[in-house]
Amino acid sequence: MVIAVYEAEKSLQLDNANSFQHDNPVATESTSFSESPSSGQTYPDFPGFDSSSAKVWIYPTNYPIRGYQMKISEAALFQNTLVCLPTGLGKTFIASVVMYNFYRWYPAGKIVFMAPTKPLVAQQIEACYKVMGIPQAHMAELTGSTAAKQRQEVWKTKRVFFLTPQVMVNDLSRETCPAKQIKCVVIDEAHKALGNHAYCQVIKQLSSQTLQFRILALSATPGGDAKSVQSVISNLLISHIELRSDESPDIQAHSHQRSVDKVVVPLGEALTAHQARYLQHASYWVSYLEMD
Repeated sequence: MVIAVYEAEKSLQLDNANSFQHDNPVATESTSFSESPSSGQTYPDFPGFDSSSAKVWIYPTNYPIRGYQMKISEAALFQNTLVCLPTGLGKTFIASVVMYNFYRWYPAGKIVFMAPTKPLVAQQIEACYKVMGIPQAHMAELTGSTAAKQRQEVWKTKRVFFLTPQVMVNDLSRETCPAKQIKCVVIDEAHKALGNHAYCQVIKQLSSQTLQFRILALSATPGGDAKSVQSVISNLLISHIELRSDESPDIQAHSHQRSVDKVVVPLGEALTAHQARYLQHASYWVSYLEMD
């Protein structure tokens, strides 16, 4: 898997005043190294990796800084991470941070965000643009209704892609998607990655061609039991888990108590008539069974 290397420098002045630098030692793995001409620091020689950008990872300050989001974002940059956060606590924000940093570190690389439905896909495009300001000209939404030849051109000219996993599977199978250029894959609703789900097929096809990509999986509910959770972890090549619940100390300040109001809606004339007809048929079969 990709180990994106960085060295945060306190003295570095970023052009963007709304950026945040975080100090961290250089992370390394057994691999070939090349010398960085700017600082003399060595970095892994991954194809397309920009060692000058790797000196820092950027975190936005145009939103309130939440400690748990920063910590999870940092972890997700350097490990294949399953992020389990209650709804409304910023999973998309974390994904945007990770995507933007890989967008910087790999200037020719491709970033993929997968969501299970088209409405979710469209929603994530806007969110990622607002959080990190990835140029909209570099982003694309791919759907099954887009002609295959047109999708091939989009894969060549764009860098950040939002799509459903089924579209991704199709484009990988047709070799429309340049698998070896994929550097970061974000998977929304990751608990669906069970059995032969399209999410699982995407990771299998990608990993058969390259292992130099980061995986970030997002879910509010990773699974109903330990077996399901382990299947998700295995299917998505997860090596690290960031788990928070409503009771976690670092999110309690940002988690609001829920107020549930029960509203009983009357069926209305049409539905009441259908209900009566259904009960009439059901009572016939129930009486038939009772006779036996």
